[in-house]
Amino acid sequence: MARIILDPDQLKLTIQRLAHQLTEDGLDVKQTVFIGIQPRGIKFADRVVDQIRKLLPGQKVQYGKLDITFYRDDVRDGIHLPNQTSIDFSIEGKTVILIDDVLYTGRTIRSALDALQDFGRPARVALCALIDRRFSRELPIQPDFCGKTIDSIVSQRVIVEWEHERVVLHEGAGA
Repeated sequence: MARIILDPDQLKLTIQRLAHQLTEDGLDVKQTVFIGIQPRGIKFADRVVDQIRKLLPGQKVQYGKLDITFYRDDVRDGIHLPNQTSIDFSIEGKTVILIDDVLYTGRTIRSALDALQDFGRPARVALCALIDRRFSRELPIQPDFCGKTIDSIVSQRVIVEWEHERVVLHEGAGA
């Protein structure tokens, strides 16, 4: 059984709202970089950054993609194929906005923070998540910008279905 959390219209509005929130309060785009987390956060990050570029025409918005495959501590068995990291700018002394689709245990974000250290020391790191599964956290990590907060249990799974432009909560599918 599945329940739609965000339909296509709601998803579009949520992405627009997050882009506006990220650019509010005098965002210094020269001192801010946006980094999507591979693999599932990239489609969401692409959309958010596209909206930000529309809001800031003529300004250079730095956007990169970060692979955390070899920084994870929760995946130990088997061979893991890495995704591509594409960060062709310095993060040293800048505000980094990490972008991911679903915040669940917090382990993905912890891995991303570890991976970021290979690229320099940012002045600040903030997190933008489309969905926050707030009662499932294993680490003390919270989003600074959040599309929607949901209460879910371990046996449920939140899936962002980009081919249908929606977010779905699946019952009994495991974490």
